[in-house]
Amino acid sequence: MFAISNIFEQWKYTRKRDTMQDMREPYHPARDEITLPGVLYALSDPLRLEIIRILEATGETPCGAVDLGVPKSTLSHHLKVLREAGVTRARSQGTWLFISLRREDLDERFPGLFDAVLHDSAPVR
Repeated sequence: MFAISNIFEQWKYTRKRDTMQDMREPYHPARDEITLPGVLYALSDPLRLEIIRILEATGETPCGAVDLGVPKSTLSHHLKVLREAGVTRARSQGTWLFISLRREDLDERFPGLFDAVLHDSAPVR
């Protein structure tokens, strides 16, 4: 009986650790999987453009430091759209999640596009 309960406890611990690991590793498309329609869609929203401007000015930033005066769920959605389009990268360190631009990848895939969109559009604020 002890052996079975011990195995069950070990399985619960392993499942919890695996689930936590999955939460810490968000999806990022590879450089060659970044598409122009995906990037343009991600950059089409004024709040997402503001996030990009913040990251451009500050570099890698904790996601909690991005304050646009919107609910956390709205901010999470916009960060996810940017990340899944390949515009940003999310890196976890302990309980912190850091966001940065994938500027090198974007410039390699679409030279000049990022500068044109970022610098030719007016800030939201």
